[in-house]
Amino acid sequence: MTMREQLTERVGKPHLSYSSLKYALGDMRLWEMYMRGQLKKESEALTFGSLYDLLLFEPEKFNDVYYTLDDASIVDSIGGANPRSTKRYKEWKAEASQTALNADKQLAPEADVKKAHEMIQRLKDCGLYDKRFAGGKYQVEFNVDIDGIPLKGFLDCLQEGDYIVDSKSSRSIDKFRYDVNSWSYDIQAYIYTKVFGIKDFYWVVQEKAYPFYPADVKCTDETLFRGEMKFHQALENIKTWLDGDQETVKHYAEFVV
Repeated sequence: MTMREQLTERVGKPHLSYSSLKYALGDMRLWEMYMRGQLKKESEALTFGSLYDLLLFEPEKFNDVYYTLDDASIVDSIGGANPRSTKRYKEWKAEASQTALNADKQLAPEADVKKAHEMIQRLKDCGLYDKRFAGGKYQVEFNVDIDGIPLKGFLDCLQEGDYIVDSKSSRSIDKFRYDVNSWSYDIQAYIYTKVFGIKDFYWVVQEKAYPFYPADVKCTDETLFRGEMKFHQALENIKTWLDGDQETVKHYAEFVV
């Protein structure tokens, strides 16, 4: 039985992705939940990231996916660190979005749309958009078997035969090097370069706070190697889980501080 068939039979999803491999480095129960679609994670950061990527790479599709509501007043009224996570906001949102026109679309707060446009304009003003994204193929999907491993994902930008570019936001440009390890972006870089047979990989990184300081970050051979090691460790955990040998899958963390 192939791994694609094993995955389909055991968890219902026939492929692995960067996100699933990232979970497999830690708690395999979380990995199983993710693969079964039971791990629903929504956050303002994830929502904004999807909106930003669409405006950056495929702005012509924005109105097909999103509708906008001016939520500034309700957000100010609620206050706090995460007003959009409150029951009051969700009730307001449900009531405000009950129209046939918006039924199949996602809400894009006007403040988020404005911020995304400002971030993209900063990339264009400094020349980084033209340097890395212009002329590329955007949101390139792949679903392939590499050495018997079914892998699926989306590239932000493929400069065919040349290099791959991934768009990231960060709390701080100076701290992005730590984000690469803690969020396992190195696994993502390894997968993408392996699938497309392209060695050079770049991140275009922007700070999430105004004035949205950007950076052009080259992925080193050392980082790709670290991603490869993480990839194989995650894969080993997944294969052990699929083989039913639960005793050899570590279900707890172990470290010193």
